[in-house]
Amino acid sequence: MTELQAVSWTGDALRLIDQTLLPHRLEHLEIREVDALVDAIVRLAVRGAPALGVAGAYGVALAMLQAEREGWDRARLEAALERIRTARPTAVNLAGGVDRVRPLVDAGLAAVLEEAGRVLEEDVAANRAIGVHGAQWICARVPRRPLRILTHCNTGALATAGWGTALGVVRELHARGLVEVVYADETRPLLQGSRLTAWELAHEGIPHYVLADGAAAGTILRGLVDVAIIGADRIAANGDTANKIGSVGVALACADAGVPFVVAAPWSTVDLATATGADIPIESRAEEEVLCWQGVRVAPEGSRGLNPAFDVTPARLIDALVTERGVLEPAHGRTPARPGGREAL
Repeated sequence: MTELQAVSWTGDALRLIDQTLLPHRLEHLEIREVDALVDAIVRLAVRGAPALGVAGAYGVALAMLQAEREGWDRARLEAALERIRTARPTAVNLAGGVDRVRPLVDAGLAAVLEEAGRVLEEDVAANRAIGVHGAQWICARVPRRPLRILTHCNTGALATAGWGTALGVVRELHARGLVEVVYADETRPLLQGSRLTAWELAHEGIPHYVLADGAAAGTILRGLVDVAIIGADRIAANGDTANKIGSVGVALACADAGVPFVVAAPWSTVDLATATGADIPIESRAEEEVLCWQGVRVAPEGSRGLNPAFDVTPARLIDALVTERGVLEPAHGRTPARPGGREAL
């Protein structure tokens, strides 16, 4: 199939697949202003930690072009870059993409675009490597063939610069003829699993079921799942991972059932400055996302909505943490970094 590209640069604009319209329509946004980029990030037109990193990097170029057109001073430009950087606080890649390119502002637009292009290219290469490392680890430890895989949220090409992280592992396994079926958690309240992951799986011809989030634990405990593979938006130094809300429930069910629980993410998602998962800021989204459906209120008037976008899975529940550098096993004491130590990879 033609590779999906969630984020790209046209020469004077940031081109994004508008993921709020999937699976019904595949349309693109042409972003030329900071306000429009921040809006696209907040309303999840672009989403997924690696894709946000690329969007953040190119967002610096976009802000520079707007500053030139509108005669901004340096203070206004810096304020605009900070707005992009902090549009979603949990995903470390967004801030990382901005921070990597921002020091090149004084070197000019060409230098910024060149470095942003490297961010994109490195992510695609990292995803391909993640797919191979993850598939090899699973093949060595899970004897059943073909495999029944459960995944949560969307971690495919739509969430990255291309190929995918957790879904990239699934794609690699499928290419080897090793996938029987994928259970794609619907991922409440915005249904990234049913809208996006199922769309990508159908596009690839990979057999799958869309699974209600509340059915995931029971499906695992019934012995219908051989391995669960999810992504991550931030990985703390001790191996704790933040991912889309509902991930930790999958991990707990896997631990009880003795099913491997795998987290796949690029090394750029590892935040060695954050000691543990307790230190990861958790984005709280609008109450209306859980109180309403397509603009119609489904909860009683007066009910409040609690809507954390992410939860944290402790390292002790993670059997494998797959990055482009290899595989770590946090549950067995191998984590990205130890206090006072160096990177493990």
